[in-house]
Amino acid sequence: MMKRKGAFLDPPKILVLGFALIILAGALLLTLPMATVNGKGLPFLDALFTATSATCVTGLVVVDTGTTFTLFGQLVILALIQVGGLGFMTFATLFAFLLGKRISLKERLLLQEALNQLTIEGIVRLVKRIFIFTIVIEGVGGVLLSLRFALDMPVGRAIYFGFFHAISNFNNAGFDLMGEFRSLTGYVDDPVVSLVVPLLIILGGIGFIVMNEVYEYRQTRRLSLHTKVVVVTTGWLLLASMALILLLEWNNPKTMGPLSLSGKLLSAFYQAVTPRTSGSNTLNIPDLTQPTLFLIIFLMFVGASPGSTGGGIKTTTFTTLLGAVWSQIRGKEDVVLFRNRIIYDTVYKSLTVTMSGLFVVMLVTMVLTVTESGKDFLMILFEATSAFGTVGLSMGLTPELSPLGKMVIILTMFAGRVGPLTIAYAVTLRRQPDPFRYPKGRMMIG
Repeated sequence: MMKRKGAFLDPPKILVLGFALIILAGALLLTLPMATVNGKGLPFLDALFTATSATCVTGLVVVDTGTTFTLFGQLVILALIQVGGLGFMTFATLFAFLLGKRISLKERLLLQEALNQLTIEGIVRLVKRIFIFTIVIEGVGGVLLSLRFALDMPVGRAIYFGFFHAISNFNNAGFDLMGEFRSLTGYVDDPVVSLVVPLLIILGGIGFIVMNEVYEYRQTRRLSLHTKVVVVTTGWLLLASMALILLLEWNNPKTMGPLSLSGKLLSAFYQAVTPRTSGSNTLNIPDLTQPTLFLIIFLMFVGASPGSTGGGIKTTTFTTLLGAVWSQIRGKEDVVLFRNRIIYDTVYKSLTVTMSGLFVVMLVTMVLTVTESGKDFLMILFEATSAFGTVGLSMGLTPELSPLGKMVIILTMFAGRVGPLTIAYAVTLRRQPDPFRYPKGRMMIG
């Protein structure tokens, strides 16, 4: 019995259960009459979908956030976004700090799992830094957006809008209050919105470990392999995708065609950033060309970086696999990045994460082709990848989902935020190493 109890309290099980309970609590709050403008509350399935999307910082919505919810309902969503983005264990640690409690070894192990850290060394100090970074970045972003929105609406409303969108985008959620599912398309060529929001998304997506190392660089004069890979991969993906979007959408009369040169550059930058994994947009997604949509699907699948507020298989996973492929092509045995040999466990885990992600996306796409029969295949694939990558971009399918389709997307968003591996570890028995090794086998590949 003791072993079963211990197994039940493994970090992966606690993380899965914790996120599930937060989602359920949020869903119940959104069903209250005071949560919606019509005074009836959301139907439970729609409330569950919205709460899952907010807690898993996705941004897919079945009802319009700006026109459906009251201030109470919007604040519930905002709270779910903040807790979901930073992680409930991070908030639990904050409350422990405020109450003067000591952080136990068990809680440190949970934080290690939640923040995807290799060790528990310095984990409490990192949590403190996470809150400082979050307050400063969301605060500065909120002020800048409030000043811009004040030109279009009353000051009080502008401040609320500014901080709501700052928190939503820093946590890579993508919820907006503009109404009619417009997201930020009204600011497609606005330099303030089109620069501030993507910078919030980038900072939220690179991960707190990277931010902490960059912050300490003046004292340490060193960056870890993790930080180097994250920064370089993020930079290359951003530049390459921005160039491709410009090339593919330059003359599209429904998107960039009518824009000035600065508008095209700003919109391409925004749309290159947002699949990593925010979900807000300044270009209307259904109007994009098919090559651009396929590029966005790829970017959504890769996603953000470990220890961040974003989803996807992560930039480090993508780069590790590229390194492994390049090593095989060159006939090298070791995978080397920045003059560091990557251990085989990391390569195997990267392959497992990628294949698990592909399996989830393929399975969800196949199921949705049945539940949402008659819908365009690219639209379904786009929606499935967006849910798995916790992105929130949509070609318009989400509000039209059947009840079964909504449940499929809810489960996909949950798996994407918690991670397929974490869920697998949570539902299996305690992992133990094999007591023996099998003989080596050979077979032909390729």
